[in-house]
This record gives sequence, structure tokens and C-alpha cells, in this order.
Amino acid sequence: MDFTLSEKGQDYLRRVKAFMQEEILPAEAAYRAELAAQDNRWVVLPVIRELKDKARARGLWNMFFPDDKHGCGLLNSDYALIAEETGRSFIAPEIFNCNAPDTGNMEVLIHYGSEEQKAQWLQPLMNADLRSAFCMTEPDVASSDATNMAATAIVEGDEVVLNGRKWWSTGIGHPDCKVIIFMGVSEPDAHKYRRHSMVLVPLDTPGIKVERMLPVFGSYDEPYGHGEVSFDNVRLPASAIIGGTGRGFEIAQGRLGPGRVHHCMRAIGAAERTLELMMRRALSREAFGRPLAKLGGNPDIIAKARMNIEQARLLTLKCAWLLDTQGVKGALSEVAMIKAVVPQMLQTIVDEAIQIHGGAGVSDDDFALTELFAYARVLRLADGPDEVHRATVAKLEIKKYLQ
Repeated sequence: MDFTLSEKGQDYLRRVKAFMQEEILPAEAAYRAELAAQDNRWVVLPVIRELKDKARARGLWNMFFPDDKHGCGLLNSDYALIAEETGRSFIAPEIFNCNAPDTGNMEVLIHYGSEEQKAQWLQPLMNADLRSAFCMTEPDVASSDATNMAATAIVEGDEVVLNGRKWWSTGIGHPDCKVIIFMGVSEPDAHKYRRHSMVLVPLDTPGIKVERMLPVFGSYDEPYGHGEVSFDNVRLPASAIIGGTGRGFEIAQGRLGPGRVHHCMRAIGAAERTLELMMRRALSREAFGRPLAKLGGNPDIIAKARMNIEQARLLTLKCAWLLDTQGVKGALSEVAMIKAVVPQMLQTIVDEAIQIHGGAGVSDDDFALTELFAYARVLRLADGPDEVHRATVAKLEIKKYLQ
């Protein structure tokens, strides 16, 4: 394994770090305060558009995709460390147009979209002229097994008709969200992995209704949000199907490999910021005549946090390297491993940081720890729960000894 950044990767990482320090991190507190003061928080504040313009002007844009046509030509292992840096801020990924679910949706269109679909949706997404959502999880079935999916995308003549209900559709509340990728059953009698299709759905299509926005521990994560969406006899041209019917699972697997590296490296960046908050607090406060950093079991907590971050980073970089050298099929186990390991690591560190901060740690006003905890806890469910990923690792490990 070679984790050395390419020369181009080193240049981009240096410039992203500088932009984070000079532009994004100093703007965070004012941004949060201004958003909190809004009667309607489902808005894009001017500072976000200003920062996006600055990032794009510096060429720090669409860095997630590894070719020169659609991205910056960075390897997955190059972009991994950039994603870690952007994970230090909740607003940074959008500033660089590298935020989920748009990145995954753009990758779907790049790999599987028709020329017509790319012209209508890909370029506007790459320009950040609009945003998107991904509708897969359903409220009425155990969505950890995606073959349970009940929503349908049935072809009738030259149309495809969508029916069903989805939820935890991230980004659906954003004022710029204009298109959804919907996954549903189109061929119920086919093999279980050939039954589903993905369909591009303009949000203003008749029959779509955002039923409600879903809170996470009381927060709606404005202006992005997670929504429950109903589809009632939604009719679209059959040309809206991505890659043809029955390819939904194939497309989903291609979408999730690099995306999980992005998620996990951002989570590692969040863990680094959490550890930084923990250390500043532990060294600035005293109890029983000693700094908190030297009190009781806190030195052990600090040591474990550092060790766990380093282990998680190495595993995720290995996964990115395998994606670069062997593709998604060569990294199946590692993709599952990082998704189980990294969010749990972040949740543990945030929980310890909350404890060291005392009462301030559970308040939204002074520190971002409650937001970080919610982020980590949700990430243990998003893109599949921990148990499913561990089961994948076990299945692949067992297979080695049965050949």
C-alpha cells in the first residue's frame, strides 16, 4: 500500500487547508447565529453563496470525482484527505460542491446517465445551480434489507409510474433541491437484485408531496433536512429511468463505494475537531486542584481517542487505495469495515468530549458537540446500519475458507 499523495493531491490539500483556515472556519459562528435568527431557516444565506464563489474561483470545486472532465483528476486516496479536512466544518462540503447526496447523485449520472439526463441534470448539479435528494429508505419496511423495498416504478408504455413512500431523504428541505433520484421495484418477478430501477424525478412533478421534515434529536438540520416524501401515481417519461430497468442495485453499489470513503473521511475530520475541543477544555479547566487533562481516567480517554482516530484513518486510506487500484469489487470488505468502524469511533469521542465539557457539552449554544453527536449517531444508520456492514465483512471472511 502506498498512501503518498500525488503531487496534484498535495497541492489541492494545501489549498483546501488554507481556504478552510482563512475563509470557512472564521465564518462559521456568524453563519450559525444568523441562521438561528431567521424566522424561516430553510434558506441559503448570502455568506454561503459568497464562499462558494470564492472556492470555485480558486479551483476548489467538484474535487470528489477522479477524472479531469468532471472533477479535478484526483485519486480517491488524494481526495480522502481533502474530505477529512472539509469534515472539520458542517458547511465546508457544500462550499466546495462536494456534499452528499449531490456527489453520489452526480456519480450516478456520470456513470449511468444518458446524454439527455446529463444535459438536464448533471451540469446544473456540477455548477451548483440546483441541489438533489436520494429517495431509497422506506418507513413501512426494514430498510436495512433493501430487497424489502415496497415502492414501485412500473413501466406503462412510454411512461414510468411511481408509487410509494420514502423517508430520511437527505437534502429534500433545501430551497435549491429540484430533482430526486427515486429507487423502486419495476420488475417484481425478476431476481431479487434485478427488480429495482432508479428514476430521475423533478421535484415539481405532480403527485410528489413532502409530507414532513424529520428531526434528529430535536434538530431539523436546516437548510438541508431529512424528509418523508410520498409518491402518488407520479408519471414521467420512461427516459427518466437511469441506465434501464432492473439496474437499481447495480447502480446503488457503484454509488456507495467512493461515497462511503467520503463519509468516513469527513467523520475523521469531525473527530479531529472534537478531540481539539476536548483538549482545549481539558487543559483550560481545573477540578480538585488538577487540570482535567490529568484528572482520573482522562489521560486514558485522550490516548484512546488519538489511537482510534489514527487506526480509523489508516483503514479508510487503505480502502481508498484499493478503490484506486482494484475498483469497488476489490474493496468490498474494506468499504464495509470503514462504515462500521468510523462512525462508532466518532460517536465515542464526541461522547467523551461532552463528558469533559460538563453541562456545556449538552448545550447547543456554546459548542457544536450535540450536533456532532447527532451526526455520528445518524451515520451509524445512513447507508446501512453497522450490523449489515459487519455481516458483509463476516460473509467475505468466511468465503475465503470455503474456496
